[in-house]
Parts: sequence; structure tokens; C-alpha cells
Amino acid sequence: MEELQVPIFLPDNSEAFRSHASRCDASMLGNSRGQESGLSIVKKRGHGTRSWIHINHTGNSKVLELDKATIMKHCSLPARDLRLLDPMFIYPSTILGREKAIVVSLEQIRCIITADEVIVMNSLDNTVVQYESELCKRLQMIRDQSDDLPFEFRALELALELTCMLLDGQVQELEMEIYPVLDELTSSISTLNLERVRRFKGHLLALTRRVQKVRDEIEQLMDDDGDMAELYLTEKKERAEAYSSANQYFQSISSGFGVISKSEPVSPVTSMKGSVKLERAFSSVLSSSKHGSSMSSSRSGYNIEKLEMLLEAYFVVIDNSLSKLLSLKEYIDDTEDLINIKLANVQNQLIQFELLLTAATFLATIFAVVTGVFGMNFEPAIFKISSAFEWVLIITGVACGISYLFFLSYLRSKKILSL
Repeated sequence: MEELQVPIFLPDNSEAFRSHASRCDASMLGNSRGQESGLSIVKKRGHGTRSWIHINHTGNSKVLELDKATIMKHCSLPARDLRLLDPMFIYPSTILGREKAIVVSLEQIRCIITADEVIVMNSLDNTVVQYESELCKRLQMIRDQSDDLPFEFRALELALELTCMLLDGQVQELEMEIYPVLDELTSSISTLNLERVRRFKGHLLALTRRVQKVRDEIEQLMDDDGDMAELYLTEKKERAEAYSSANQYFQSISSGFGVISKSEPVSPVTSMKGSVKLERAFSSVLSSSKHGSSMSSSRSGYNIEKLEMLLEAYFVVIDNSLSKLLSLKEYIDDTEDLINIKLANVQNQLIQFELLLTAATFLATIFAVVTGVFGMNFEPAIFKISSAFEWVLIITGVACGISYLFFLSYLRSKKILSL
């Protein structure tokens, strides 16, 4: 690709700059400061240039260094539209139809499409390189072939195709990575697996927002015939050229009949003939313009239908990608619900075990209290009976065991334990 350097256009602040320079030259101490401030003024107020790739309708491409003012003047675009293409800002995917251009911002493809050229923001991204090479190859292939698809539709179609392929590839890659992790998480719940699922879920939500925005943008275009008509730049260009030629033709006719020499006498018959001819010419121009406008409107409807079919094809692709992401999100939610159920089941089992252990501890405490009472340093009358202490221990243990069994039966009857 050949490179072309376009001069940078700066705003008209030469007088202020010269006065600032003269004041700086008055003092040797402030000379360097004045130069630095002058450079800062140029950086802040000047329109910085960017590298763009220019592709014409024949498939030839070249690299240009253009500033915003040049692009705005050439494509008749406001500054807010160019802000959508600025890589320093993060904007969602957008397709805007203007009077002489289509502003396309789809993922890494940021370009301006006119009726006979495409201006793509230069980037080292693989998608931009592929867009340039593929568009040039397609335009060179159809150069000698008859094709009724306009140039701007062909460039827009390739941008949609590469964007849908990029997003669908990322969706498939995410599916291949996340499904094994989810299956492993259901079998063994660990902190490492939970952290991996959390990270993949963040990627899933971000990718879903990007796919959703592209889908909504295509759907919005399909739902509005006026927006689709704005995208047909070739027809608008032909209408403008036809109107301009008709206007020039009418002016030439009117000037030809209107110029009369002052020295020559004016004949009524001649003036009548001239007015009749002028009226006939004017009516013929009006009829041709009406016929051209009717043909243009009918052709516009046909091309809008073709554009709708083109958008619908890629709408199906991007909607399929969105359906995959939604299914993947539902699978993640189902896995989280299953994990929560498993954790709740384990928690319930721990609570049941804790309840049984607490009951056993309570009864053991009663047994220990009885034995502690009889182990105090005093001489009760019952100790005079032989084997009395053994019977006390036996009776206390049996009572504690019966109480424990009664407690278990009560919990089972209330369906608190599943024993």
C-alpha cells in the first residue's frame, strides 16, 4: 500500500500565537516557557491526524494521514459522529446513516462508507486487516461483472459478516472453556473451580452485552424503513446529480431564450414562439424529473427490501450467537442452583449431627452430675448398703438412654431428622 501524507489543519489562531511569541522574545528567561506553552496550545487546539485506510470502488487501497476537519468536510459529517470512531472512547456498536456517508462502528471495524469509497481507521487488529484485504479482493472480482448491489451495501455487508464471525468465534471459544469447568464444579466443589467460574461468568456478561448491542442495532435498522433508506447512498447521489443536471439544463434553456439584443426590434410572433418553446422545454424537464423520481422511489423500495434481506441474514447469525450465550448463562445459573442445593444439604446434615451431639452431651452431663453428687465428701445412709452405688449408676445410665431414644423418636415424628 502506498502512503500519502496530508497536512495537518490547525484552527485560525495565528494572531494570538504571534503575539504570544513576540511577548516571549522580549525576555530571555521566558523563552523556553513560551515555546512550551505554544506547543501545548497546538496540541490542545489543533486537530490531530490519524492513520486511515482509503479503499475506492475499484478495490485499490492506500494509507492516508487525515485530520477530523478534512473528514468532516469530505463526508459532511458532524464531529459527534467521528467521536464514535475514536478508539480513545468506548462506545457500543453503531450504524448511522447520514446524507453522504454511513458511519459504522462494529467492534474493531470503525469506518466511514460513502457511495464510492470506504475510509477505515487504520489498526493492527486482525479484523481490520482482514476487512481491508477481503473488501479489496471482492471489489476487484466484481469489477468486470454486472452486480446490482450498491457499493455501500457491499462494504456494510462485509463489516457485518466479519463482526458476526468474530463474535460467534468468541462465543464458541467460551463454550469450549466453560462447560468442562462447570461439569468439574458439579462433581467437586472447590475454591479454585468457583473462582474460574466467576471469571468466566464475567467474560460471559461482557460478551453478551456486545452481542446484544449488535443485534439491537440491526433490529432497529430493520424496523425503520426510513433508516434503511438513509443507507442507500448511491440512489441519493444519483438523485442529486439528476436534479443538478436538470437545473443546469433549465438554466441554459432559459438563458438561451432570455438573451435578446437591445438593438434588434422585438417581434410579437417571435416572443410568442420563444415562450411556447420555453414552456414546452420546462414541461419536458418536469415530466422527466417526475418520471425519474417515481422510478427512483420504486427502485428505492426494491433496494430497501434487498437491504432488509441482507440485514435479516446477519440478524439470524447474531441472534443465534445471543441464544448460545443465553443458554450458557442458564446453564451457569442451573449449576449455581445445584451447588447451592448441595451446600444446603451438607449444611442440613451438619445441623442434624450437631443436634444429635448436643442431645447426647446433655444426657451425658446429667449422668456426670449424678455421679458427681455421690462422689462428694459426705457419708449418706445409702452407702451403707452394698452395691448401692452400682445400682445408682445403672439406673441413671438406663434413664439417660431411654431419654435419648425418646428424643430421637420425637425428632423423627416431626421430620426434623431423616434417620
